Amino acid sequence: MDTQYSVLLSLYYKEKPEYLRESLDSVFRQTLASDDVVLVEDGEVGDALESVVKEYEECYPQLHVVRFEKNRGLGFALNDGLAYCKHELVARMDTDDIAKPHRMEKQFAFMQAHPEIGMVGAWIDEFITDIDHVESVRKVPEHPKEVMEYAKKRCPVNHPTVMYRKSEVLKVDGYQTQYFPEDYFLWIKMLMAGCQVYNMQESLLWFRYEPETFKRRGGWKYACDEAITQYHILKMGFISFPRFVMNVCIRFTARIIPNSLRSLIYTRLLRR
Repeated sequence: MDTQYSVLLSLYYKEKPEYLRESLDSVFRQTLASDDVVLVEDGEVGDALESVVKEYEECYPQLHVVRFEKNRGLGFALNDGLAYCKHELVARMDTDDIAKPHRMEKQFAFMQAHPEIGMVGAWIDEFITDIDHVESVRKVPEHPKEVMEYAKKRCPVNHPTVMYRKSEVLKVDGYQTQYFPEDYFLWIKMLMAGCQVYNMQESLLWFRYEPETFKRRGGWKYACDEAITQYHILKMGFISFPRFVMNVCIRFTARIIPNSLRSLIYTRLLRR
């Protein structure tokens, strides 16, 4: 049995160097540190970001950087990165978020104590500017049965908080690479394959959001991708046709409305 875990990150050229620093610092300063941190460069990232990456490579021998010259998208990057993770337990992180100091220790202990659970997530504190300005908390259901029902309507876990068993992800062929959202469709596949998912009922990560965050989540491409993904979920038998119609109507509308209104919906109406 593994006594450690891997961390998987994907870096894109639009990331800000100062955000990357905060994210990596939070990973390396965990109360239970990882000996295998895999950072995938999804295409060339530019001199400023590359300088930060090389600095951390020199300081932390446990950081393993996988570099690809061409940007192919998050699904491809995470699938490739997963192949480089040497442990069965893999924790996901985004390069602009900040893990709370005890996050990995708590999730690792939980997964060791519950071998029947294939993935554990947690709540997130969403902040603007700095972690002292938390604007909202994204809460997700706790127990596997609740997660299963919730998944028929909305994404049941916060992707940057998950720690999963690598074998559970590989069993369903990993992240989808053609459509958005890559993570939600993966969770559906895992649930249908019998994977049990549990969410710890506390915030274990500071999630950075700003106006650009909501702008990135909008537009016709994302709206169409959402509809296509929901269609695939319908064909898999996970949702009923009425639920499919309702999901598409809600998600399609959310993607094409003005950015300011979408921001209001995400931060005020979809958070508890």
